[in-house]
Amino acid sequence: MLTTLARTATRRPLTVIALWVGLLVLGLGLGARVFGDLTSTVEDVPGSESVVTDDLLDELDPAGASFTAVVSGGGPVDRPGLRAEVAAAVTGVRALPGVAEVPDPYATRGLVADDSRALLIPVTLKGGLDDDAEEDAVGDAADVIRDLDGADVAVSGGPLLGEQLGTRAQEDVARAELITLPAVLLALLLIFGGLRAAGLPLLVTVSGVAGAFLILFGFSLLTDISVYAVQIVTMLGLGLAVDYALLMVVRFREERSRGTAVAEAVHATVARAGRTVLFSGLTVAISLSGLIWFPSPFLRSMGLAAGAVVVVDMLAALTLLPALLARFGGKIAAPAPTARAARGGAFFARLARFSVARPLAVLALVVTALAALAVPALGMRISIGDARQLPHGTEARQLYDTVRAHYPAAVDTSPVEVLIRPGAEAGCERRIRALPGVAATERQRLSDGTVLLGLTPRGPSDGPTATRLVEHVRDLRGGEPVRVTGNAARLVDFRAMLAERAPWAVLTVVVGLFALLFAFTGSVLIPLRTLATTLLSLAAALGVVTWVFQHGHGASLLGGEGLGSLSLTAPPLIIAIAFGLAMDYELFILSRMRESWTETGDHRTAVVEGLRRSGRVVSCAALLLALVFAGFMTGGFSPILQIGLGLTLAVLIDATVVRMLLVPATMALLGRRAWWAPGPLRRLHERHGVRESAPAEAVMPGRPRP
Repeated sequence: MLTTLARTATRRPLTVIALWVGLLVLGLGLGARVFGDLTSTVEDVPGSESVVTDDLLDELDPAGASFTAVVSGGGPVDRPGLRAEVAAAVTGVRALPGVAEVPDPYATRGLVADDSRALLIPVTLKGGLDDDAEEDAVGDAADVIRDLDGADVAVSGGPLLGEQLGTRAQEDVARAELITLPAVLLALLLIFGGLRAAGLPLLVTVSGVAGAFLILFGFSLLTDISVYAVQIVTMLGLGLAVDYALLMVVRFREERSRGTAVAEAVHATVARAGRTVLFSGLTVAISLSGLIWFPSPFLRSMGLAAGAVVVVDMLAALTLLPALLARFGGKIAAPAPTARAARGGAFFARLARFSVARPLAVLALVVTALAALAVPALGMRISIGDARQLPHGTEARQLYDTVRAHYPAAVDTSPVEVLIRPGAEAGCERRIRALPGVAATERQRLSDGTVLLGLTPRGPSDGPTATRLVEHVRDLRGGEPVRVTGNAARLVDFRAMLAERAPWAVLTVVVGLFALLFAFTGSVLIPLRTLATTLLSLAAALGVVTWVFQHGHGASLLGGEGLGSLSLTAPPLIIAIAFGLAMDYELFILSRMRESWTETGDHRTAVVEGLRRSGRVVSCAALLLALVFAGFMTGGFSPILQIGLGLTLAVLIDATVVRMLLVPATMALLGRRAWWAPGPLRRLHERHGVRESAPAEAVMPGRPRP
């Protein structure tokens, strides 16, 4: 397959380039429409009790959507001028099509703050509106209220919150790309020392981003796409495209430095580095495939979209880049041997020799350090979160901060909603009301006789007290027709979904990666060693993220704050993406080690030569990927900050202490056994294992051909 791709690229480069240009135009044009159809709901689990109960509640009490405005600033809110303006705005909003109710904030208890310096204007829409009618009603009503003069106005909540999150996602992506692409180009210029060589990875990167948008748009026609998906998929598409293109271009220049003709150099590059890119893309895709096991639309769509983007980047590196090299590679200067390059290779060779000579000491030191970093992850908590996840400049955060300042008892008091259906035992309601952790109770009888209890928990609506209250209600009801929903119930159901499906997701990833790594190396011990070291670096990254964003140590330096928990979106995505990315660098190094092992048959030489040949590429790739992730940490949106920091740390830890110290040490401890497989599996690999056909020019100068 790789040989066919290489021949196609060298024989018809303009055709291949034209096809990718078409995809680029389509992706940037059509794919950009995904920004108009994003959802902010990530915690719902289809079929769970909370979702089913929500649907039932909508049938029994079909109220429309609602949102809230808060008016503050400029002195007391009951001053005559402002009071007249608010009255006019309320009258205007009431007259809008689709609006069901807007109470007079001055005549309704609790809407004017006790300090008289803020007031709330809740707006309720009519039930049964279609999407377009609801969007028009929300937009028109919000605009009327925002036109108030002489005061600060913030409007958010309900459908407005989703729109604001989508807008923020689009702004963050644009900002990140504006920062990241020039930074990546500058880094590539420093790495390659020439604009042509540096520009090729960037072309592949842009093609990967366009493919990412197109894939997201395609998925949006079939399922909901989260606001986080745009940032995560773009981040992943940028990073992997740079990684794969860097590996291919470095190998091409290496082949050219031996005097190889352009076409032959492209063939050798695809045969050698292309094989690594192919396996790397497959390992990342398999790591993300574990998300498909989860019924959560958010996790499942993220797994599908991110996995598809990995495949696009891989195909771009294996088709577009060889075509570009075949067409323009002759103008890329081959690197001349320099003292700097020699020192770089020597540095990584010294690291490898150090680890090989002291494997037990290196192993003990690195494992202890990473385990210490991982300790905070043992107390990690996840939550749905609130508007504190947004930067202070956003309208939703302004509303939250204003309400928190003037209505402290009203902040984050979303109740646990309990539906007691007809036929329940008479004392059931009394026992539920008496449960510990209930701060207040509201009671409503619905049309069919169902009793709706709103239990306001002490503390945050998705905090420990609230989730325990949900569990207590479900334990107490026994066989009674009692159902629970609300933020805390959705969080409990999400955690239960993770606990139930995680073993199957882990099994899928582990089996798939083991099979691919065995096909790549022909060893059964290297895959086990790889999985163990990767989990260690991943645990360390999660520990630091927990320490920063859950406990608040240094979060303000990154534009966030300690929230007492992590966003429920962050840990699954960090684990899935970082696990796959770690395999990138493992395969980069293993491919070179395997080449040396095939050439020499000496395991120590294979370890040292493998790291000498690949160390610079891995370090540069990690630096570029870290730049990409850091660029996405400039928006201030806490879930993205958590994911960005987690992935940045995972990449840097894995590409430095793990791959440069721990891998050589563990390979030295395994010795020749590292490449061992039982007889039947060895024969299976010899017969069906995927291997490149190494051209003569690919053999390292000064070494005999095997």
